[in-house]
Amino acid sequence: MALSQHVATLSRYSLVALNARYSSDLHKLRESWNTSSSFNPKKMTDFLDDQNHDLHRKMREFLSKDKFFVPRYDIPLPEERELALKRLKALCDNNFISVHFFSTNPTAVFAAHENASIVDGAMATKMTVQFNLFGGTVLKLGTARHKQVIDGIDSLKNVGCFGLSELGYGNNAVEMETTATFDKETQEFIVNTPSVLAQKYWITNGAIHANYMVVFAQLMVDGTNNGIHGVLVRIRDDEGNVMPGVTIHDMGYKMGLNGIDNAKISFDNVRVPRENLLNKESEVDEDGQYNTKIEGSNRARFLKVADQLLSGRICIASMSQGASKACMAIALKYAATRLTVGPTGKSDFPILGYQLQQRALMPLLAKTYVYDIALKSIQAMYAKYSLPGRDIYTVSHREIVMMCCAIKAITGWHINTAATISRERCGGQGYLAANRFGPAIAGSHSSMTAEGDNSVLMQKVATEYLADLNVRLKKKTPVRLAKLMFDAHAPGIYHRKGKMGSGSDIAYIRGILDIREQHLFLDLARKIKNCSREQRFELWAQQEQDLVQHAARAYAEKLISDLCYEKINNHADKELQPILKQLYNLYLITVLQEDIGYFLTNNLITKSGAKSLRKDFNKLVADISPHALHLADGFGITDEMLSAPIARDWIKFNSYDNAGEMQEFEDMVR
Repeated sequence: MALSQHVATLSRYSLVALNARYSSDLHKLRESWNTSSSFNPKKMTDFLDDQNHDLHRKMREFLSKDKFFVPRYDIPLPEERELALKRLKALCDNNFISVHFFSTNPTAVFAAHENASIVDGAMATKMTVQFNLFGGTVLKLGTARHKQVIDGIDSLKNVGCFGLSELGYGNNAVEMETTATFDKETQEFIVNTPSVLAQKYWITNGAIHANYMVVFAQLMVDGTNNGIHGVLVRIRDDEGNVMPGVTIHDMGYKMGLNGIDNAKISFDNVRVPRENLLNKESEVDEDGQYNTKIEGSNRARFLKVADQLLSGRICIASMSQGASKACMAIALKYAATRLTVGPTGKSDFPILGYQLQQRALMPLLAKTYVYDIALKSIQAMYAKYSLPGRDIYTVSHREIVMMCCAIKAITGWHINTAATISRERCGGQGYLAANRFGPAIAGSHSSMTAEGDNSVLMQKVATEYLADLNVRLKKKTPVRLAKLMFDAHAPGIYHRKGKMGSGSDIAYIRGILDIREQHLFLDLARKIKNCSREQRFELWAQQEQDLVQHAARAYAEKLISDLCYEKINNHADKELQPILKQLYNLYLITVLQEDIGYFLTNNLITKSGAKSLRKDFNKLVADISPHALHLADGFGITDEMLSAPIARDWIKFNSYDNAGEMQEFEDMVR
């Protein structure tokens, strides 16, 4: 829609607003905003869901019809924790999540995480530990002798936790202190916590609900350290009593997600049967002989036994996206009904009609869409890689690692930004817990550090990329190597070929994103070439961290761009393509603007081109804004799942003493 048409629409909108303000019919205000939309939101939902359409539909219906999932805020800590578990049990009882999905359809696990995160982040977090970290690890590393434990996971008869992180060993878990020492005479492993720093820390489900833990420990056999392995340890009996030798400390209140019962846990020479070793890849036989299928060093064994962290990062990205979609939907639905001063001087003009509001929210909406499209592609690639027959698929383990780390970091940072800016743009209403932004902001901080600090994950991306780059460089002929070096380090004017850098030239933008990625990584590779181990550490950790993070971000943004471009152009319905291409274009311009210093100083964009980006940006924002509510509807999130007054009838919510709670309000509006 042209800008002039948009203004005319808002003028008509003001007439509706005058009548609706006094009738409290906020639905009419939202409907009047939607008159310009040119696509079917249900088609958009199907496109974004990508797979598992039946699971998405049924789960949304289930979460919408049962008031058991209505948020509660003024609630004692013990009750909040029990509520999170009971909600998870309800999802389990209705078959929306199963540990066996990892063997049949991993993308269904991710779909369940996305939907769960919209209604209760604590429930979703307990889900990801129970079914991915604990359940997935036992399923993938265990054997038939662990079937009894696996059989109790879906029903929550066996609630588990994941004992990897230690107080002193978060990002360098391979150096953890916990030991599992084999006693040949008793055929047992002795699990021990030798120091305060060796406590298993931030253990979800550990404070109250878990009866099992996969304890990661240095496996000691006949005086030899065989590296980190997973051992099943019973931490509570069937009555919930803590087992002898196990010490569990409740970590108490956190800044958010208090439905999660986090704990720090230690072991005082706790004995478990030899059979409790998860032995699919490594085994200690009755004679005390250690055997392993995993080639390489102890570090290689650690990466294998901690492999479930990869799917865990996709689970967290899915949860982040669910929360981002909810925040955007709430902010947009409110902005279409919050009236303030208009051309007449009266309060008859929606704040969504202001450029200030549009420029804040539309780029976030575009990123939410683009990230979601890319994430679904990564989910599909992970599923194909992890299921039987993966040898016929072309994505390598290194590529999977890079993609999982990158998308987890990018979506984790995004939910923090989306929730924070949405809260601000909703004014005082956004500060009310019932309007959901506060819990989203608190949850976003978990997304940024759980299962890998995002900035550290970006270092992992850079490390893996450089290793792959080294392999690729060795395979190139001298002529092709020289061309690569020239392409990466040639003046920007060579790459521009006379162009300024228009924001509407998609091919050009994609090209300079590719150049940026190559240039930054080749620069990093050049600097660390021929460095000793000590020199490399100094350069990597003390001198060039800006370059490391910049290069990894360049990879992530190009990856997301490429996946989204392919999906929109080759798989989206023709009716959806125009608006999707606008969102994609706005994302690309936003990426350029966020790193404009690089593109200018490397002459990949001229000064006049950089100035024109603002014009292109403003036009796209204005063109997308009339479709904003339909785009929010395209997420497929029901009003009941959002359960935020400002996304529904906030006038009615404020017509009685609500005490900031939603139960009575939901009775009124459902």
